[in-house]
Amino acid sequence: MQRNTSGKYQSEAGGSEPPSASRRKRLASRRRVNPSVGMEAIVILFLCAVSLLMAGSLWWQLTTDGKGTSNSNLPLMDVYPDSPQSGNISPIRGLKNLATVESSHEPRQFSPRLPFPLPIFSKIPNAKHLIEETQSGSHPTIAGITAILQTFLSALHDKNIELSSRRNSKQDIINAFFNLASVHIGPFEAAYRGKSIFPIREDGSIFMSLAAYREHLLYDTLKNAFDQALHPEKLFVGAVVQNCFGKVKPDGTIDTSGKPCRTGAQVVGKNAQGRDMTKVSDAPPDKNGIESFCNDEKFKKYCESGQIRVLYVHETESLGPAVARYYASKLWGGETFFVQTDSHLQFAVHWDDKYIKEAKTAKSYPKVVLSAYPPGFSEGNGNTVVESSGARLCSCETRSDDPNPIIRINTGSNYRGGEEFPAQIPFIAAGFFFARAEFLVDVPFDPYLPWCFMGEEIALSMRAWTAGWDIYAPRKNLIAHQYRPGRMGLPKFWGSVNRLHRISGFGNNKLSFTVIIRIMNLAGYPQAERAKVEREGNGLVFKDMEMYGLGKERSFEDYMKLAGISVGNDRLVCKRIKWCGQMTVL
Repeated sequence: MQRNTSGKYQSEAGGSEPPSASRRKRLASRRRVNPSVGMEAIVILFLCAVSLLMAGSLWWQLTTDGKGTSNSNLPLMDVYPDSPQSGNISPIRGLKNLATVESSHEPRQFSPRLPFPLPIFSKIPNAKHLIEETQSGSHPTIAGITAILQTFLSALHDKNIELSSRRNSKQDIINAFFNLASVHIGPFEAAYRGKSIFPIREDGSIFMSLAAYREHLLYDTLKNAFDQALHPEKLFVGAVVQNCFGKVKPDGTIDTSGKPCRTGAQVVGKNAQGRDMTKVSDAPPDKNGIESFCNDEKFKKYCESGQIRVLYVHETESLGPAVARYYASKLWGGETFFVQTDSHLQFAVHWDDKYIKEAKTAKSYPKVVLSAYPPGFSEGNGNTVVESSGARLCSCETRSDDPNPIIRINTGSNYRGGEEFPAQIPFIAAGFFFARAEFLVDVPFDPYLPWCFMGEEIALSMRAWTAGWDIYAPRKNLIAHQYRPGRMGLPKFWGSVNRLHRISGFGNNKLSFTVIIRIMNLAGYPQAERAKVEREGNGLVFKDMEMYGLGKERSFEDYMKLAGISVGNDRLVCKRIKWCGQMTVL
């Protein structure tokens, strides 16, 4: 039978078929209402209504102060009664930004959430417990790692203020840093030696490491990176913002009035010989690019979603790019790819997707590093990078006029266009490289390189290649970099170091002269032989060197042949690298 539109059953012939007598009795019995069943339904409905009222009341209490006022106006210490904060923190911005908010679909390392990137120097609630969980390996979190770094920086700030008030030996200053790093950073580093802190997500996400020193283009860099990305929802940033935020008082509060900061050496004219005359002047606090970005209606959603992770550092604790990049690398949260860049860049359209595809095109993928010195740009000449043929890092040199001469890498010829695959090169540029996140396990960033400006690139190149990573030059320039000659008058980190240790008379160059021995030893400089350095009383610079040394997949000797480097009396000698210039397939 089939059922017609009126609900009656029809025979295949189409006529109505009356129900039998027994069937009519069954139907009638089903229509009778059972009184007990009806009472149960009423009770269930009543209980449901009560539950809804209780849930609504609870939600009202959570989101208001009981008087109809939103909890977004409550101080942090009122929402977190166990928080170590004493009320000197700006109000939180709403329930969705609470550090304790957990999301069932987020990886464990994001719970608890980091506080909103503003206000600056927000403390991590329950920091001690999170540090213990992270260092023990039981529940590592980005919040726990940030708390470790904040604790270290706080101790370093106190020590720097103490050191700046008296005359110290160079060894006193160096020992102070290494001892504090050993106490606060050493146990965390040892806990994750040779393994990933977090599982790597296979979702095409990118983590961008940004070390920014008193950077006036940080907002523009972030804005352009997200604007030009094909998948901005998959872009995560770890920014280390090293600023002069104002005058830091003994109680830790910051006075932003007047001009408590200093400029770089600005050109103010010419002397009788026609040379530039420079002057350092008082200046107001630096602009915070994170604040500008997170307050921009177009981009604030990325801050609210946790895609912008920030570590704030006082200018007095700025120790150079190598240490800042170490901090930034630790804000990685399991993203598929890792890209390290400077903080004054512009980007090509869909740069994120294009770099992923370029890496996958390379012969050695997945153990591929893309790296280059990007072309320059000037402010006011547009924001979108026009793609051009990439250049290959095919040469190196040692400059005798460097304060502490050590090997530098340099660029070579450009691609001609039409190449089917990217070509291998022997060097990594610290200002831009792109790799899968496994790189962070095989080549962990070294926290023991304070005050060093030169040398990090040759160390990075040697360590990566000997760990089995092949280095390639991307065929297209997808970013542009603002190169900054001294005459621009921008602040430099060594100016901060020189002011800090003015009484002791040990500027950045003198401090880095000792620490750079760590890189020179790794790179094979004869004068940096370990036994010799230890006899001279500088053995501390080799702290945990085995964790940040050469890899075990390929030999140091084979790298030196690849890069055309030989060892001279007191320096490394660079030769012409024919295979690199000719783009020979390796």
